[in-house]
Amino acid sequence: MAQHDPVNIVFLDRNTIPAHIVLPTPQHPHHWQAYGETQPSDVIARLQDADVAITNKVVIDETVLTACPKLKLIAVAATGVNNVDLAACQAHGVQVCNVQGYATQSVPEHVIAMIFALKRQLLGYHQDVQNGEWQKQGQFCFFTHPIGSVAGSTLGIIGKGALGEAVAQLARAVGMKVVFAEHRGAQACRPGYLPFEHVLCQADVLSLHCPLTDNTHHLIDQDTLALMPENAILINTGRGGLVNETALLHALETGQIGGAGLDVLSEEPAPNTHPLIAASLPNLLVTPHIAWGADEAVNRLANQLVDNIDGFLSGSPQHTLVD
Repeated sequence: MAQHDPVNIVFLDRNTIPAHIVLPTPQHPHHWQAYGETQPSDVIARLQDADVAITNKVVIDETVLTACPKLKLIAVAATGVNNVDLAACQAHGVQVCNVQGYATQSVPEHVIAMIFALKRQLLGYHQDVQNGEWQKQGQFCFFTHPIGSVAGSTLGIIGKGALGEAVAQLARAVGMKVVFAEHRGAQACRPGYLPFEHVLCQADVLSLHCPLTDNTHHLIDQDTLALMPENAILINTGRGGLVNETALLHALETGQIGGAGLDVLSEEPAPNTHPLIAASLPNLLVTPHIAWGADEAVNRLANQLVDNIDGFLSGSPQHTLVD
């Protein structure tokens, strides 16, 4: 694309980035259109004249690509790209890039915060105080929930990318032993990994940092939950589809595992009727997909997002996912 040609850039879901975060201005001549959110029925109309589409969670599939022949680049404002049909993009000659490594402090801090909150039973004790239990006990303290220690416990991690490694580093700093799980069903273990089932059997805490693919969909299900120790905690800051939520709810309600911290669900935003929301369990902590959202991390994301667009337009693409 010639340097002087203005391009049409359309951001489909600007509200996925906090409003107080200022996006840099692309260096290439352009027309910019940002929508707070975009419903599936509006995607094609909004991308009809777009050269560049920015999406965080809006789905761009074969139907959209066929109807939007001008589209040359999909810039994903996230690391996960399960909302973009990469095979269709390759077939249509549409480049895809994502942002990488921007949340390697923010997500690990969220993971560790969830571990401490669940191990120390902060939710349960806070609710007890709100319900007047402390006042009724007549003692300076009371113990209605067993309190666990973080130091000395074993953290199993599924996914050894930048986030998995960063979580491991922070976990070791607070005294946890860290083990990485090999792929489920793998015939052999790579150096630095333990067999998938072995990790689940010994992990006091299991944290998910792998992408959502056909192979990892419902990776944590009734069978894998049954392998985990009785007091184990599951942390998911990856994608909701990694976990069979019905099986998880049953495991929490029956005491099969000790607790869960979820920053992602299979449906986002989750309705009030979602089983894991409606359950209101003291051993379940749910946050609205904000593990990545420390201001410093979001600023890095915004800068890298626009750098990716400028790189593509100047003929030096980076963080590309389609050849």
